Amino acid sequence: MDSGLSNRVVLVTGAAGGIGQEVVRAFRREGAQVIAHFRSQAERAVELAREAGPACMALGADLADEQQVDRLFSEGEAALGPIEILIANAGKWPPDDVPLEGMTLGQWNSTLADNLTSTFLCARAFFRGIVKHRLADPAAVFVGSTAGLMGEAGHADYAAAKAGLTYGLTRTLKNEMCRLAPRGRVNVVCPGWTFTPMTRRLADDARRVRRVLQTIPLRKVGRPQDVAAIVYLASSRLAGHLTGQILTVAGGMEGRVLYQPDEIDPAQA
Repeated sequence: MDSGLSNRVVLVTGAAGGIGQEVVRAFRREGAQVIAHFRSQAERAVELAREAGPACMALGADLADEQQVDRLFSEGEAALGPIEILIANAGKWPPDDVPLEGMTLGQWNSTLADNLTSTFLCARAFFRGIVKHRLADPAAVFVGSTAGLMGEAGHADYAAAKAGLTYGLTRTLKNEMCRLAPRGRVNVVCPGWTFTPMTRRLADDARRVRRVLQTIPLRKVGRPQDVAAIVYLASSRLAGHLTGQILTVAGGMEGRVLYQPDEIDPAQA
């Protein structure tokens, strides 16, 4: 099936992470030109761009810094042309459980900057480019989390940031974008538990894996390639009448226990 993404210019933020790498590869398979953003993992991003071929380039930036975000977009456009699709994937999940009464203001502010402010700044730069280049059918896909849909004890900062991104930001911007571009769309993908370098502690803790799988009908943890469903939402040919939608990629997880512990085999996760 032709996705219509060939030669379209895509910016994938957080491209050096587990999900980001698979999203970059998926877009390249569709023939898109890709800017693979990284913040600190330059070597991994450069290797990914080399693997993906000459139509992919790696660019670094701190997405909580508006000047660096503006530079990222201007350098990307200078190299490949106007950015037509934004995949706001960059984010950070603090691995330690910290109840609200023990959470510092510094952690709260840092998590919101990494997950919500960064998306705001990228979306703003993207929208400005839509106006500047008079793009007709741009698309943005934000990466939220089931934590933003259901909450996550010990991670109030992360859940609040992802909820703001998933509901308030996405559903406001899908209305604003159409005033800038007649077929412009904004959607969000919310992964559940997914095995990535950021969640590697989960994979090594069979007891925790068992507890997680008790809430997932498919009884398996997601892989980064599962979240590459992002490509579908980015395609105006395949998803051209979808905007403001939340696609949950979580194996059917509802936030309630479905299985008893003896019905779960962590080795099959």
